[in-house]
Amino acid sequence: MQHCYISYKSSKIHYCQFGNGPKLLFCFHGYGEDAESFTFLEGKLGNDFTLVAIDMPFHGQTEWNEGLLFTVNDLINIIDEIRSIHHATNRSTFSLLGYSMGGRIALQLLEKIPANIERIVLVAPDGLHKNFWYTVSTQTILGNKLFSYTMRKPGKMFATMKLAEKTKLLHQSIIKVAHYYLDEPDERIKLYERWTTMRTFKPHLLKLKKIISEHKIPVRFLFGRYDGIILSKRSDIFKDDVQNVYIAVIDAGHRMMQEKYADVIAKMFYQ
Repeated sequence: MQHCYISYKSSKIHYCQFGNGPKLLFCFHGYGEDAESFTFLEGKLGNDFTLVAIDMPFHGQTEWNEGLLFTVNDLINIIDEIRSIHHATNRSTFSLLGYSMGGRIALQLLEKIPANIERIVLVAPDGLHKNFWYTVSTQTILGNKLFSYTMRKPGKMFATMKLAEKTKLLHQSIIKVAHYYLDEPDERIKLYERWTTMRTFKPHLLKLKKIISEHKIPVRFLFGRYDGIILSKRSDIFKDDVQNVYIAVIDAGHRMMQEKYADVIAKMFYQ
């Protein structure tokens, strides 16, 4: 595995490169994770693909200095720069792998540059469902100010979470993840920065469905049967496109970026 850096505007973007296959595969990690989370796939995909996993803003070793905004055009420019460095601009297409938050990123790229996408694999992908609280906290001025305040003074939020846990209004796995990312002050600040910065990644599913059909792009969904965060039914809008879309559900939870799932993830690239 190689650790690489490029300069973009005032920022330093970190990415990992591994595998030496002729095809190019860009990988996008989940919330709170980083580029190295994909390295376990090298043994399964590295002969056919050169994998490039990019640290998103406020993740991993990327130093993002452009304020709290990252757009799909920023990402396209970064991808183009990486392709030029590795002499891959002669390859007109490349594939995408997105996990959780990275699934939303991959879907937005598919919507923006479908002619460049050869195949897309989405593992427990975000972006298939509009979360009311995420929308309010990142898409409105008042909501974003309240979000910032709550991350600095979380007392009422924790009380609400405790009530939701007692009354079972929220799935236990969601409560567990929330505590993991909200109990520490530094993690709350990161949550605010990350959510706010990625707010423009909002894939339009009906538009994507049309794009997938028109461009005949193979799209593979992989869900965990016991995932209480990303539900497989969110992909139902695509399930009637049997020519281009394949949806698989396995005995797993949300955290599928693990060695034990390497075979089934890799299989998505050959179906």
